[in-house]
Amino acid sequence: MFEPQQLYTRAKTEEFDLESGETLYPGLSVGENQLRWGFIRKVYGILSAQIVLTTLVSVTTVFYTPINDLLKGNSTLLLILLFLPFIFLIPLLKYQQKHPHNYILLALFTVSISSTVGVTCANTDGKIVLEALILTSAVVSSLTGYAFWASKKGKDFSFLGPVLFTSLFTLILTGMMQMFFPLGPTAHAIYGAIGAMIFSGYIVYDTDNLIKRFTYDEYIGASVTLYLDILNLFLSILRILREANN
Repeated sequence: MFEPQQLYTRAKTEEFDLESGETLYPGLSVGENQLRWGFIRKVYGILSAQIVLTTLVSVTTVFYTPINDLLKGNSTLLLILLFLPFIFLIPLLKYQQKHPHNYILLALFTVSISSTVGVTCANTDGKIVLEALILTSAVVSSLTGYAFWASKKGKDFSFLGPVLFTSLFTLILTGMMQMFFPLGPTAHAIYGAIGAMIFSGYIVYDTDNLIKRFTYDEYIGASVTLYLDILNLFLSILRILREANN
């Protein structure tokens, strides 16, 4: 067993984290390592709350018939809900450091985007939704674990930023073109597969940013970024499975 003084000395010499037992990446001091672990736990706590809220809203949308019928039968309301998250996102990023405004805006943003996810799930077979949920959970867990392991080994994924941004822009542009030039089932499946690869890359990239680059007061921005990565990965996988089923 280590004596307290020996443990402290080991922490100073080996950058051993007294709280977690792991150094996030080489060259990180003991104090910074502890602060960063606390920041990471806070972000994942907020992210977990967002995912739980999204699940509750989606389940309510799917199984509560009045809400389901209202959203499915009202294209104007659905269009409003589609753009509503962007309305909340702008002030959310502006006031992300102002409590409690940041948490209120975050809840409104999450609920608004969860409603459209619920409508998508309501129009999809339950078995396919469950399969997409399981696959998304497995992919996110694997990629997150890999990002932490790679960071500890000294790897850096900042180079992915320009590549992923260009790929995402092309994906969005292709999606807009589908409104005028509809794609067939096979093309839809390929579109979903490309989207899944892009957002898988974003999970690794943004997790790397969480470990190394987000400042300690950007916990709202970090949680929103990872939340959108996971949500879009789920929707991309759902698209693939739905087209494959059809």
